[in-house]
Amino acid sequence: MNRSLLALLAVTALLSACGLRPVYGGGGHGAVAQTLGNVDVQPIEGKGGWLVRNALNDRLSVMSGNGPRYKLVVKLDDQISGFGLRSDAAITRERRTLRARYQLVDEATGAQILDDTAGSDAGIDVTSSEYATIAAEDTALERLSQTIADQIVARLALFATREQAAKAP
Repeated sequence: MNRSLLALLAVTALLSACGLRPVYGGGGHGAVAQTLGNVDVQPIEGKGGWLVRNALNDRLSVMSGNGPRYKLVVKLDDQISGFGLRSDAAITRERRTLRARYQLVDEATGAQILDDTAGSDAGIDVTSSEYATIAAEDTALERLSQTIADQIVARLALFATREQAAKAP
């Protein structure tokens, strides 16, 4: 028992010395949260755009900021393609792919600070009911929108962490 406790303490000491720090250190009032709270998400075209923008605003609105310092411009590419075929050539499976190209722009200078992409896809069963298939396509778009928003916010948090580290003495 003493050896396992000693090993655990040794691992804990090693991990604390590696320099890892939580991204959201300081909670909603930390430097990263304040940077994310200063991001204004621009309108995005289409139903998928509406879903992604709402998901981004849900995630960013809980952060504390002093007002828009950055604007986030997002362009989406939403595709549905059939790939499962029965012997009568009817499609049995679809793939919905949602890709986002996003840019973070400094409001004061107009300089583009970040230009990146995010994406995800989902499989959809095509049934004999057209209504069920359309409902599945919509549900897939809702899930993909949440995933895209998570990816974008994670990348913005990484940017904010690096910005914070660059300012630190």
